[in-house]
Amino acid sequence: MKLLKLATVLGLVIFSMGSLADIAIITHPSNTNPLDQTAISKIFLGKVKSYPDGGTIIAINQLEGSPVRAAFDESVLGKSSSQIKSYWSKLMFTGKGTPPQEVQSDAEVKQLVAANPSIIGYVDASLVDDSVKVLLKF
Repeated sequence: MKLLKLATVLGLVIFSMGSLADIAIITHPSNTNPLDQTAISKIFLGKVKSYPDGGTIIAINQLEGSPVRAAFDESVLGKSSSQIKSYWSKLMFTGKGTPPQEVQSDAEVKQLVAANPSIIGYVDASLVDDSVKVLLKF
């Protein structure tokens, strides 16, 4: 009986891992600034506010609690969503920063990024099209 329970739990873990979508970090198609994971992490943690060419960066987050946001926090920022929330709470309390604006959905992120070269965001990689440029996938 224990073996059956263990097999069931392992099956669920493997299934849930396989169902996690790839995350695409996106920007406007005209943006030529190369960014690696470290730079992207610094942008979304409020440590960097401009591109290497001097242009302003506007980071856009998905809603707290969304699966895409949780995957982004873990994969790109290397922290849990609760750790990120705590990080921003401390910065806001001390007046040293404000978190990126939150939007409702992948579609809204894509629409904002496609309309403004300063914006960087992330979406489910399966939803990327020609209206945006993929910087990295996780």
